[in-house]
Amino acid sequence: MNIYYIGGSPCAGKSSVAEILSKKHDLYYFKTDDFLDRYMQAGARKGYPVCRKTAGMSAEQVWMREPLLQCREEFDIYRDIFEFVAADLDRIEWKGGITTEGAAYFPELMKQSGVPGSRYIAITPTKGFQVTHYRKRDFVPLVLEGCSDKDAAFLNWMDRDALFAQEVRRQCHKENYASVINDGNMDLDELAGLTAVHFGFK
Repeated sequence: MNIYYIGGSPCAGKSSVAEILSKKHDLYYFKTDDFLDRYMQAGARKGYPVCRKTAGMSAEQVWMREPLLQCREEFDIYRDIFEFVAADLDRIEWKGGITTEGAAYFPELMKQSGVPGSRYIAITPTKGFQVTHYRKRDFVPLVLEGCSDKDAAFLNWMDRDALFAQEVRRQCHKENYASVINDGNMDLDELAGLTAVHFGFK
């Protein structure tokens, strides 16, 4: 099975690019974010410390922490749940290939898993692009429900994701993986086209 991985950080256009590629090139689209809660629960049941810790935290406890700590724990969580992601990918039966995206696919993990550079690309946003588009998303107030200071919690969230993006770009450079920064000056079709060229799609 040919699997094409799109990693990066939140609010970069990964989902939109994967959707465009799946329709244009007859690929099965697997979105890791749709299953994160299930993966976290599975990790907690297996006793993985970060999954267990995070599963029992309130919004206040999650978002009012130091952003750097939040960022480090995100990487730890993705390491722990990757076995469940890989198992789901293995179960997909599709005549063509698979395009899959999510922040879970960070470069060091892809390298450890033997994913070649021709099958992986990371898309990360500038912080300005990230914050502007997050503010438009309907689910943000729901995620922050229960926080005593929603403005501070939102800023912590944005700082966490900006730190995550920086680390992904650093890892791409280290592991020699392709990295694209979305600053909003490229429309989604162009971004999808660039990704398609990298994957060698005709």
